Amino acid sequence: MMPLVHIELIEGRSEEQLKNLLKDVTDAVTKNTGAPAEHVHVVLSEMKKNRYSVAGVLKSEEK
Repeated sequence: MMPLVHIELIEGRSEEQLKNLLKDVTDAVTKNTGAPAEHVHVVLSEMKKNRYSVAGVLKSEEK
């Protein structure tokens, strides 16, 4: 069993925040699936703010 988790975020979080997120996600998957942490794979993708929109408005253009 190799759980694979994909996370997509808009850029802007610190390295520390990302590390904490990855640790917390790994812990949650381990707790809820029984898979050992060394088998949990997490792919984190960060999008530029000018490549993501809500209601047609780019995140880079929000105030």
